[in-house]
Amino acid sequence: VGRHPAVLYLHGGAQSYDGEMSAVGPVYANRGYLLFVPFRRGQGLSAGQGEAIRVRLNREEQANGTSATMRLMTELLSTEQMEDVLAGLAYLRTRWDVDPSRIAIAGNSFGGILAVISAERAEGISAVVASAPAAQTWAQAPELRERLLSSARNARVPILFFQAANDYDLAPTEQLSGEMSRAHKPFVRKIFPAFGQTKAEGHSFGYFGGDQWGSDVFAFLAKYLGAR
Repeated sequence: VGRHPAVLYLHGGAQSYDGEMSAVGPVYANRGYLLFVPFRRGQGLSAGQGEAIRVRLNREEQANGTSATMRLMTELLSTEQMEDVLAGLAYLRTRWDVDPSRIAIAGNSFGGILAVISAERAEGISAVVASAPAAQTWAQAPELRERLLSSARNARVPILFFQAANDYDLAPTEQLSGEMSRAHKPFVRKIFPAFGQTKAEGHSFGYFGGDQWGSDVFAFLAKYLGAR
C-alpha cells in the first residue's frame, strides 16, 4: 500500500525472458521495490510492435558482416531501443503506487548497455545498475565502446557496474568505471566470483545471482533512493 521506490528493469536481446524475470522480480519485490520490466519493440509482450533488435542485427550480419552489424547495434541501442526505455520510464512515473522521486534503472547485457546510456539520457532517475553491459560485444564494437564511455563520462546519476568473474569480458566494467573515476562521477565497481561453469552462465549472473549481488545492489539503491 502506498508509493514505493521503483526499478525499471531492462532485459537483454533474446526473444523471451520469462525465467530470467521470474528470478529477478522477487529479489527486488522482497526488498520493497516495484519492479517494472517493459518489453522493447518486437520482443515478448511487444512482439507485434516492430522488429526485435536481434532480428535486425541477424539480417545485417548476413548481408554486410560483423562491422556493419556492430554499427547498426550502436545506432539502434542509442535510438529506437532507448526510445522504448524512455517510454517505459514515462509510464512508470504515472503509476499511483510509484514514488516518482525514487526511480532507478537496471539492466543486464543489452539491458545493461541501455542502463548506462540512460544514466546520461534519462531525466528524473536517481541511480543506475548496469550488469554485464556489452560483455559479448565490447572487443569488436568500437562505436559502441565510445558511446558507452561517453555516457559514463557524462552520467547524471551514480552507476553500479557489476559482473561475474567468468562473464565473457570484464573490460566493460573496468573501463566504464575507470571513465567515471576520471570524470569524478560517483560509481561502484564490483566483480563477483564465477557463477556457474561457463561464460554463458557467468553472463546470466545479473538474472540468477540475486542471492550474491543483492546486498551490494540494495545498499547502493538505498544510498541514492533512500533506505527501505
